[in-house]
Amino acid sequence: MTTVTFHSEGSRLTGFDMQGHSGYAPQGEDIVCAALTSAVRLTECAVNDVLGLEAPVKVREKDASVSLKLPKALDADSESVCQTLLAALLVHCVQLAEEYPENITVLEV
Repeated sequence: MTTVTFHSEGSRLTGFDMQGHSGYAPQGEDIVCAALTSAVRLTECAVNDVLGLEAPVKVREKDASVSLKLPKALDADSESVCQTLLAALLVHCVQLAEEYPENITVLEV
């Protein structure tokens, strides 16, 4: 089971943690893990590589887990784009969890 936990402070999404293998299929053949991984990588690339923040967003990958945390102080434009990206990732993960409830759990804290 993959658990994706989105963190927020008030209405501001501050980041997420994703842990575990979905267990849908063997590693390397798992379309659920591939969908989640691809979405996370797209979000990270958009935040770090396309926006080109002076202080890149920290992404931590370790033992079937990934986490991303936004810095507290972003300029207004970067903040707006990052919020849109994280909200889109949240919606995508929720939709995948609805389609694969035995394989994905999404939490908001």
